[in-house]
Amino acid sequence: MFLKAGLTKVSSWEATLALFRDEYRVPVIPPAIAATFELTCSALLIVGLATLPLLGMIATIQLFVYPDAWSEHLVWGSILLCLLTRGPGALSLDGLIARAWARRRG
Repeated sequence: MFLKAGLTKVSSWEATLALFRDEYRVPVIPPAIAATFELTCSALLIVGLATLPLLGMIATIQLFVYPDAWSEHLVWGSILLCLLTRGPGALSLDGLIARAWARRRG
């Protein structure tokens, strides 16, 4: 889901900025920063990072952008919470980092 949305947004940066500026209207955060954050977190999730920032992004979208979309955000948040609480997968970057850190410590 995040990858598909990200690829759509990358295909036209100007349209993405207009979307963040005119439709999403996230308070306090400039459209370019909000768009970059979303795309970066989505890409990092693919390699096994950024679960917690994506939860924050979903909370922000729920509170400020689409407050009536709680059913979708609940599903996305549940999936991310599962990833966060179950730990990294065998092929994830954060799993590799955790194993390297454990070997280094002991």
